[in-house]
Amino acid sequence: MMETSLRVARQVDEAWLNQLLAQLAEFGKLANGGVDRQALSEVELDARAWIIDLACELGCEVYRDAAANLFFRRPGRLAVSPVVTGSHIDTQPSGGNYDGCYGVIAGLVCLKALNDAQVITGRPIEVVIWTNEEGSRFAPGAMGSSAFVDPARLSDHLGVMGVDGVSFRDALAQHQTRFASLPLRPDREMACFVELHIEQGPVLENRNLPLAIVKGIQGVRWYQVTCHGVSAHAGTTPMTLRQDAMTLAREQLVYIEQAMGDATDDALRLTFGRWQVTPNAINTIPSCVRFTLDFRHPSTEKLAQLDALMNSLSSEHVTVEPLLNKAPVTFDAGINHTLQAAGNALDIAHMELLSGAFHDAMYLAEHCPTSMLFVPSHQGISHNPAEYTDPRSLAAGARTLACALTELSQSFEGVKS
Repeated sequence: MMETSLRVARQVDEAWLNQLLAQLAEFGKLANGGVDRQALSEVELDARAWIIDLACELGCEVYRDAAANLFFRRPGRLAVSPVVTGSHIDTQPSGGNYDGCYGVIAGLVCLKALNDAQVITGRPIEVVIWTNEEGSRFAPGAMGSSAFVDPARLSDHLGVMGVDGVSFRDALAQHQTRFASLPLRPDREMACFVELHIEQGPVLENRNLPLAIVKGIQGVRWYQVTCHGVSAHAGTTPMTLRQDAMTLAREQLVYIEQAMGDATDDALRLTFGRWQVTPNAINTIPSCVRFTLDFRHPSTEKLAQLDALMNSLSSEHVTVEPLLNKAPVTFDAGINHTLQAAGNALDIAHMELLSGAFHDAMYLAEHCPTSMLFVPSHQGISHNPAEYTDPRSLAAGARTLACALTELSQSFEGVKS
């Protein structure tokens, strides 16, 4: 079967891939070369309509669901659960042209390659656009994929107000009205899911590699620490008589770094990101300092160690508030074996990598065998108009995906029927 899969991979149209990425970047294009395409905005709906037309030209069946996710299905020989790929097309307010978009467009390119190779797969192959992955218009992110995996979550999202004052409920209604002619996806079954994405970090470029097979997604903890003191005059209050909230906050930071920081732990990510100082005046001792901690690691034991540490900080003058708790995700070993075999067969150099960022695949892993592929991000830049991946790597990722999807669609072991 690998012979057929390689034939499909060689049909990947690199020029069409780059052309479609450039065309999609016109929807919400900014003067600085970036893009602002907010989830379920008019400009994103226009982009969806354009992609629907592309999918129809490829011979796809097109479906929607209650969370405004869109599905483009290329039928297989058998009416069984599909092999699925895809990502999202919403962006940050000043985003780039590859984050999410590449995974959707590359999926369509793979369907064209199957058509051009005249291959009929055993299972259907489906490309999906997930709704509101970024979370920049409606918070939290990944609403579409999370509600697909667990439909009960959708009711929690409906009342969320967007930054523009439009509720998620009303934005969904606009989408369903615009695309009312599309039938609902008949079920929630998926044989497996593979998401192709830019790395959004510097590792692949630093290793001079065009591809990574993603082992999983790091677990995440967000905390807010509030330190209480007493405001006083900076010039008249002796150091020994101060109740300085900033001094207290710095002590907490150092304690956390010394307890949890480890320069030899390549998987560790520890960030003190947001600071709020009251009264924030040059000649006044701070009475209140708040800071946030973003801690990421693939080890549940390391995450539990942090949780215990943060709980121990609470005192009369220190308040600790948990903001986010996400367990580590380990991607499917069988799917990764297929991805590695595809990369090897295509002679594309690759490595294994953990994702430190959230992706829709994080939720899909709860639903079906799931994994991801990464291609390099120039200087690790993402969520930025300067976001860039070279065409050689874009093509390598798309070819690997096409090969793997074809393999998975012919295999009936280890995937649901």
